[in-house]
Amino acid sequence: MAEFLLAISAFIAAHVIPPMPPIRAFLIGRIGRPLYFLAYSLLSLALLAWIVVAARRAPYIALWDPAPWQALVAVALMPLAFWLIVAGLAEPNPLSITLRRAGPGFVPGPIVTITRHPVLWGFMIWAAAHIPANGDVVSLILFGGMFVLALGAIPTLDRRARRQLGEHSWQALAQITSTVPFAALLRRKTTLRPDGLFAISTAVAVLAYFWFLLEGHRILIGLSPLARLSW
Repeated sequence: MAEFLLAISAFIAAHVIPPMPPIRAFLIGRIGRPLYFLAYSLLSLALLAWIVVAARRAPYIALWDPAPWQALVAVALMPLAFWLIVAGLAEPNPLSITLRRAGPGFVPGPIVTITRHPVLWGFMIWAAAHIPANGDVVSLILFGGMFVLALGAIPTLDRRARRQLGEHSWQALAQITSTVPFAALLRRKTTLRPDGLFAISTAVAVLAYFWFLLEGHRILIGLSPLARLSW
């Protein structure tokens, strides 16, 4: 359990300290933006792998008895999580996490009109969906911590975007986007305009979901979600 708590603490520290504006600006100034994001991504993946290994070594302390419906929650919600993460990373978005920089005259694409924080919402759905399916102390700490970390990042990224874009640009984009998914669309503040990138991202998310469902989860985690459904 000590190793697991240490891995969780290191992961949280890595996602709180380097993104702080002074530290982030200093690191980008020293090594450049591309290398900073590459190093940050590799560090995150390494720490996440450590968490998985440490979680499997930690003692199992049950909180509730397993049931098929609990696994069904994750199976049902994970397509949405995959879609938000994949589409969010692929689409330019100066308001939140993405792999692509937005150019001058940025106009929100389809996934940003749904929510300006698609990647964070994807991780929150992923975390929340796995809590019922894993009724033990380690899983509750792991997935509950991931949910809180992603939720806490939303106001932080809003403040950073507001500072970087300027008040006028921020207000203009905030009017046609929303934190809560689909809120701006439901209020008719914006319209959804699917494009080619949106279609490709959706297809990739679907393929990734089915690979994880049928093979990936068993290979990486050691347990098939489909097996849980038959318990």
